[in-house]
Amino acid sequence: MNKALLSLAIGGFGIGLTEFVIMGILPEIAIAFDISIPKAGHFISAYALGVVVGAPILTSIASKWPAHKVLMALMVWFTVFNTLSAFATGYNSFIILRFLSGLPHGAFFGIGAVVAGKLSKEGKSAQGIAIMFSGLTFANLLGVPLGTYLGKHFSWNLSFLLVGFVGVLVVLSIKLWMPVLKQSSETHFLEDLKIFKRLELWLIIILTTIGTGGFFAWYSYISPLITDVAGHSAEMVSVAMILAGLGMVIGNFIGAKLAEKFSPIYAIIITLVCMVICLSLNTILASDKVMVLVMTFIIGAVTFCLSTPIQVAIINASKGSETLGSSLNQSAFNIGNASGAYFAGIPIAMGYGFTSADWVGAAMAASGVLIAFCIILLRKHRSKNQIVTS
Repeated sequence: MNKALLSLAIGGFGIGLTEFVIMGILPEIAIAFDISIPKAGHFISAYALGVVVGAPILTSIASKWPAHKVLMALMVWFTVFNTLSAFATGYNSFIILRFLSGLPHGAFFGIGAVVAGKLSKEGKSAQGIAIMFSGLTFANLLGVPLGTYLGKHFSWNLSFLLVGFVGVLVVLSIKLWMPVLKQSSETHFLEDLKIFKRLELWLIIILTTIGTGGFFAWYSYISPLITDVAGHSAEMVSVAMILAGLGMVIGNFIGAKLAEKFSPIYAIIITLVCMVICLSLNTILASDKVMVLVMTFIIGAVTFCLSTPIQVAIINASKGSETLGSSLNQSAFNIGNASGAYFAGIPIAMGYGFTSADWVGAAMAASGVLIAFCIILLRKHRSKNQIVTS
């Protein structure tokens, strides 16, 4: 069972690597294709769009197949199109390949989270999900710096060949270590769609979008925060990214503990409140060369406390159609990626400085707290109605 969870973690590593490494080598890709950096940013959006589109569609299509075979098929798809990305010859071919590479992302995490929960010991499903997501955090700690180094010092193509190599390892580990599993969903596709009638599900999706958007409002502009605000050299950005990745690794497992000690929704509230405090403090401390690095580690840890509790929350809210609900959370996460960067960029473009992105992130996290309280009130109202009815 530990090896099976490890295979999911390696899959998370590969997905995290392809999602985030492009941010570090965007200038090199822009030069290779003779386009501007803003236009090269379309490749990031294309991948995110692939995640948003692929998560519900592929999860629904694959729900009647054994979960271990579905996970392997998704990673074969992932491996093929990420490897082909290394051989793209121009803007059009690369943007299509990035979209296709993103399609299996949400379905893998969605189905994988449910599988991880079932493979875990009784009462330890949050820890199992955290193990899977640890791959994503280790990608930020180790894989992204390595891929960025290869892309900057040798060729951007090598970064995606590295992703393809990891994909091969994932396929092999699932084949060798994953036990035979039942189909992902016991219900019919039309039955799965009924979860969209659940108000709590929609609230959690919005919560994920806004709450994680607060993280990306900060993370998207971490490079100029380190160089322009704190006054570090460009080389220190890599160090900051590693510190953020280390924080993510630690925070991921702390979040799982919080989800087990409290209910997932209260763990979410605790995490988001800490995000508001840390991001607000960072607007003051970011100009200090030492404290900006300390806060980079802390913010990375605090924000990734959110990943497991919010995944458990949406699985609980999707009873009967857990895999579809779980995959929808990955779509929400990627919408949060795009929206956080977009909204944080508005005050920066207006001349308020790079620390204004942290205020935007804090505001988004605070909005997430309000939505979480709305979920609690909804549950209390539903419980009261059930008591009256009975």
